[in-house]
Amino acid sequence: MIDQQKADNAVRFIKSLKHTKGQWHGKNFTLLPWQEKILRELYGTVNENGYRQYRTAYVEVPKKNGKSEIAAGIALKHLCADGEYGGEVYCCAVDRDQASIVYNIAEQMITMNDALRERCKIIKSRKRIVYYPTNSFLQVLSSDVPSKHGLNPSAIIFDELHAQPNDQLWNVVTFGSQDARKQPLLFIITTAGTDEHSICKRQHDYAKRILRGDIKDPTFYPVIFGADKKDDWKDPTTWKKANPSLGHTIEIDSLELACRRAQEVKSEENLFRQLRLNQWVNQKSRWVSMDVWNGITETFTEESFHGHRCYAGLDLSKVDDLTAYSLLFLKDGKYYSIMRFFMPADNIEKKILKDKVPYDQWIADGFICATPGNTIDYSFIENSIDEDSKKFKIQRFGYDRWNADYIVQNLQKQNVTTVPVGMGYYSMNAPTKRMETLILTGSFIHNQNPVLKNHMDNMVIRRDPAGNIKPDKEKATQKIDGVVANIIALAVFDDKTEESIYEKRGLLYI
Repeated sequence: MIDQQKADNAVRFIKSLKHTKGQWHGKNFTLLPWQEKILRELYGTVNENGYRQYRTAYVEVPKKNGKSEIAAGIALKHLCADGEYGGEVYCCAVDRDQASIVYNIAEQMITMNDALRERCKIIKSRKRIVYYPTNSFLQVLSSDVPSKHGLNPSAIIFDELHAQPNDQLWNVVTFGSQDARKQPLLFIITTAGTDEHSICKRQHDYAKRILRGDIKDPTFYPVIFGADKKDDWKDPTTWKKANPSLGHTIEIDSLELACRRAQEVKSEENLFRQLRLNQWVNQKSRWVSMDVWNGITETFTEESFHGHRCYAGLDLSKVDDLTAYSLLFLKDGKYYSIMRFFMPADNIEKKILKDKVPYDQWIADGFICATPGNTIDYSFIENSIDEDSKKFKIQRFGYDRWNADYIVQNLQKQNVTTVPVGMGYYSMNAPTKRMETLILTGSFIHNQNPVLKNHMDNMVIRRDPAGNIKPDKEKATQKIDGVVANIIALAVFDDKTEESIYEKRGLLYI
């Protein structure tokens, strides 16, 4: 239900503050329609006990739309005007500098307000503001602070959640830390990010599900301003749709300039789409669109290829990392990929934190084989290849020459034909371009393997002056081993050996 008085009080308090930047500096806070809507719904919606219904607000909006100013106002609302004695309000972000942005604006707002200035003490050395009447405080908190446990927040302003490198700060400030409060608020304000496996993307997806009506959560308040994937990012109509403060805190001229720059400098396109249109993108230089990859929906079973010819590619990792090999089959002009992944079991938790992907879930689902210990046990790979040799007719096994001598020697003892493949432009250009063409034409069937999909999403290429390309592991955001394994398999593939009709169905006897 709506408590109009509480909604009015929240709006009235924010309007009593003053802007701190640009042409509005020193002027009373003027709420734009989208900002006032958030305030009224967030603070005016109450449960049967009269407390605020919403405990989490997720507000995703492009840069330059005035999100830091409204976040600072909300921080001060909880510090000075929420009726919470002993309130603890935290400005959270990835590091101290980022966390200080909202805090610094709040501090300036206090200095420009006579009533607040008399009642607050600003401790600059600690990035802390104390409000005397309720003995409450506002404090900067960031991921790089060693110890953050023992918090009892009444409100958390989480700025640019998309920049968090892992879930650690999120877990500390959300799991159980607000249980002692009657109406705590976690206010998340962020732009879109680039990490599909981040805590921010999970919150984004949860918010989208609520907005679509797929799920109901009366405690979660979702607000997302942004362009859809189908929208033309060069169209001013799209800019207006994504930027609720267009014409106020952000001018159309600045978007036109940024868009023109993004069209001229290809590497800036994703940056424009992420920061100006609030679209979730991955790396700055994508190889093939994930929309195309996800559009290949044909599926198959491994059993359907038992007894069939195939070519394999091995991308051997460091001894403590992920290793991949691919089995590639040709049938009716399409290439079918079967993947095998291996990772040392003792490194799983460390790799989850580092790579920010659910290795534990992929292992549980059977997409990755966890080998004992903290280094790759090559015998597991060799045994897997031996088992596959019994199921399929492996014609050639391509491999990266780097650090593969030991396993290659053992494969050769198993009568597996191995072929070294260099990682330079000479060896990788043709199969990389070939895989690109297969994906674009829908001829690379990958069964939506989630590990391979993640590697494809990370894939970046390097191009030489002659236009030759190859995978670029150094510039890739994360792992691309599964994609490289398929490219190696294509490097040793012989299309002329596609099975005849007799091999597919067998001989007919009359």
